[in-house]
Amino acid sequence: MMMTTHKTGTRQQWLAARLELLDAEKALTRQSDELAQRRRELPWVRVEKDYPFDTDEGKASLADLFRGRSQLLVYHFMLGPDYKAGCASCSSIADGFDGIAVHLANHDVMLWAASRAPLPKLQAFKRRMGWTFPWASSQDGDFNYDFNVSITEEQQRSGGIEYNYRRGGHPITETTLPPVVIEHAAMAGAEPAAYVRERPGLSAFVLEDGVAYHVYSTYARGLDGLWGMYQWLDRAPRGRNENGAWLRHHDSYEQAAR
Repeated sequence: MMMTTHKTGTRQQWLAARLELLDAEKALTRQSDELAQRRRELPWVRVEKDYPFDTDEGKASLADLFRGRSQLLVYHFMLGPDYKAGCASCSSIADGFDGIAVHLANHDVMLWAASRAPLPKLQAFKRRMGWTFPWASSQDGDFNYDFNVSITEEQQRSGGIEYNYRRGGHPITETTLPPVVIEHAAMAGAEPAAYVRERPGLSAFVLEDGVAYHVYSTYARGLDGLWGMYQWLDRAPRGRNENGAWLRHHDSYEQAAR
């Protein structure tokens, strides 16, 4: 029988190490509380542009998405016009927030997903995944571009990209993309170049006296805290333990195992 190569110890040694870790965890929690307060203290920026959306109920404005609430969270879901299915990573995040949308809606916060794919494509994928959260198509406006979660083909060719509060970058071609991105593009049924023209993110808005304000946006690793699966994996013995594109749409694991 093979013995573990991981450090082992007595229960007393484990408890001493655990209490030391607990102090660090509590410090991190307090720091997280402070960061949440700083997010709330950011200046509000009035949304001047009219953004059109297609929803299950018809045409809608940004203000309409609030549905009578004063706060709005929009998850920028990677499902572009050229995709056949949603991004597997975004789908994993959506698996986590689908069940909490009703709780937020009853706490003065509307949670939506928004994507550039046409509404029928969003509806079909939503049915496939069994989700219930509201999902709007932003295909007819500048919403995705203004909030830096979509790029044009020209930006892709020139490298003139802004994402996660950084500007610039090199031109994007299939040869410059890492293998994991190529695999994720295949799962979404999109050409790699088209796949990376969409990016994930979250934006927050507030409605006051009929005026919508942009409050906060986060991208890339800033979404980690919203990705419920990773919070569980970070507490599992081997952590995230990632090697390549292991993630699948939740209805594809049995097929992938064959």
